[in-house]
Amino acid sequence: MFERIDPEKFSTLIEINTLINSEYGDATSLLTQILESATRLSAGEVSSLLLKNETDGRLYFEIALGPVVTELKKFSLKPGEGIAGWVAEHGQSLIVNDVETDSRFSGEISKSTGFPTYSILAVPMLVRDRCVGVIEIINKKDKKYFTQDDLHWLEIFAVQAAIAIENARYLQKARDEIGYLREQINVDQGYHTLIAKSPDFLEKLELIERIAKTDSSVLILGESGVGKELIAEQVHLKSSRRNGPFVRVNCAALPEGLLETELFGHVRGAFTDAVQNRRGRFEVANGGTIFLDEIGDMPLPLQAKLLRVLQQKTFEPVGSSDTMTVDVRIVAATNRDIDNLVKSGEFRSDLYYRLNVLPIYVTPLRQRKEDILALADFFLKRFSRETKKQFVGFSDQAVELMLSYPWPGNVRELENAVERAVVIARDKTIGAQDLQLAGTQDTQDEFHGKNLKDALTIFKKHFIVSALTEHQWNQTETAKVLDIQRTYLSRLIKELGIANSKE
Repeated sequence: MFERIDPEKFSTLIEINTLINSEYGDATSLLTQILESATRLSAGEVSSLLLKNETDGRLYFEIALGPVVTELKKFSLKPGEGIAGWVAEHGQSLIVNDVETDSRFSGEISKSTGFPTYSILAVPMLVRDRCVGVIEIINKKDKKYFTQDDLHWLEIFAVQAAIAIENARYLQKARDEIGYLREQINVDQGYHTLIAKSPDFLEKLELIERIAKTDSSVLILGESGVGKELIAEQVHLKSSRRNGPFVRVNCAALPEGLLETELFGHVRGAFTDAVQNRRGRFEVANGGTIFLDEIGDMPLPLQAKLLRVLQQKTFEPVGSSDTMTVDVRIVAATNRDIDNLVKSGEFRSDLYYRLNVLPIYVTPLRQRKEDILALADFFLKRFSRETKKQFVGFSDQAVELMLSYPWPGNVRELENAVERAVVIARDKTIGAQDLQLAGTQDTQDEFHGKNLKDALTIFKKHFIVSALTEHQWNQTETAKVLDIQRTYLSRLIKELGIANSKE
């Protein structure tokens, strides 16, 4: 096969084989090293490693080296397109030392990048006779021709790359399965998977570690959809009550009469439809934790009964004179301005002070940039698994959009956007247009042709309108969330010509 063994090439092969057979964590770095070695030893000018998408059969530039790296990664090849497409389709290697004379050559990418192509060396990466991708070397330096020796060595590198890809996929599959099983265990037990990368949220988790060890009441504050319920779950799971029940009650979901029986239960004959005794949520939660979501919407008469449970651990079921004693930790949450509710008399001050022993404020998603991308990746994997579609991630434009978008609906809105994108996306990479975020296209059209000052004004207007809408046009709450003075917000509203569409 070879006239003589090149010491440099042989040493490189040994080195890469050692890495493949070790616990090498980063597959991309390993593949890049394989491609760098192949390019150097074949004296190529530009090289790329293309992976085949099993869903659509297209070849995507996974790794590219040389002067047109950025431009190359914008392209993909249809099945059978170009030299690389032919190699992938037929599973055979090719040397083309004069591309202009080969009908299989497609010059579209060369024209688009402005990088002239004279010769190509391409070999398939095969896993059990199935092509998973192609390694392609373009233009041998000094305009020399690629040789059979170059081809043989590149085929060996392609075998190594295929093994690395297969190992990486098995490892990723195992990690995904382990993550999925952990997630399912959480789901089966009624808990959510918590994703946190931002310093702010990690700081909250450290605070929860300390808070959870006590039995004091916890009040969680924050906008709708930020993850207050997940915080409540963590308080319970990290406490000594973790093996006890965790009972959830949405105080805004039921009218006063039903909410009272839901919380405290009733005895037979307490009212017309009370045909048998019913345990309330507090009784069910005995020995554990009760999570009272939307506590700000609880009617005043029930607030008095809740205060008694907090102070004395006792209550009477509806229609009963028998007093029950419970050992329950109360974790409450609200997205309303509870200080204003107290001032207006809509919420009892004594109950507020008893609940507010350990307050936790959950910042909105727009202020936790690191969490946006971590959550988006988590949702992408979950919905990809559910829809049985393969995706490699988000495009740069999609990432920029997600980081700049204000997310008025917070984590809930992000989850919906990713799910929608998974359903409608046609490529293996989620694009900005797939997310279909409210108002982003209109805003982009408004930006077109504007100078920086005008574009910033447009963005500021949309950002403030989004925040005002989320808080029902309450300027005091909106100013607090935007971290500005209310008087300054009022001035901005006038200067930017913002009007409440509902008025």
